[in-house]
Amino acid sequence: MNTNGQTHEPYRLVVVSGGTSNPSSTRMLADRVSARIGTVAARRGATVTVSVIDLRELATEITTALVSQLMGPKMTAAVEKLAAADGLVVAAPVYKAAPSGLLTSFFHVLDNDLLIAKPVILAATAGTARHALVVDEQMRGLFAYLRTMTVPTSLFAAAEDWSDNDLNKRIDRAALELVLLMESEFAHKVKDESWDSYQHTFGSAGGTETTVDLDTDLMRLAAGGGR
Repeated sequence: MNTNGQTHEPYRLVVVSGGTSNPSSTRMLADRVSARIGTVAARRGATVTVSVIDLRELATEITTALVSQLMGPKMTAAVEKLAAADGLVVAAPVYKAAPSGLLTSFFHVLDNDLLIAKPVILAATAGTARHALVVDEQMRGLFAYLRTMTVPTSLFAAAEDWSDNDLNKRIDRAALELVLLMESEFAHKVKDESWDSYQHTFGSAGGTETTVDLDTDLMRLAAGGGR
């Protein structure tokens, strides 16, 4: 039972980790965040189920999807998890002042309609604090393009941050923000009440979007017709 006195199915949280090593500091940060989300949700009378998409296990299929638009079985399963998610934690390692290419490539090949209005915590790890602005300067822009609801608090952990209580405070704040957004069911309400007001491409949303106006100058031009 939640704070409104209503029962709710467990929130489905999906963790996307771009870490390539094992063990991975990026996965460690993502796991710490997801555990805190579960604690915050429990305090508010809800439960959370967690699914993890470990991108190092999808590297070959991500490359195939980039060059051929063909989705392998692991990519298909990942897309299904994301489509069903109530909230996401996305964690990237930072290399040379940018989030890893593996993580950005994964999101580049996803359907543009897949994550509309879904709440997301953005996180990154690096060996130095020089990369601290990567989350807000680069990752946030990508997820704005995907039309997600990124929480206000971004997370970053350099080597010296793991024992710093400030990181825990930021994780607590981001976890609460995500839980509040999931509680509001904003993404579900958008899909139910405002889906048609978004710009879609034909066949998007898993191939179900068929309401695109094909009788426009641009669509006729794309089909080889004249004006």
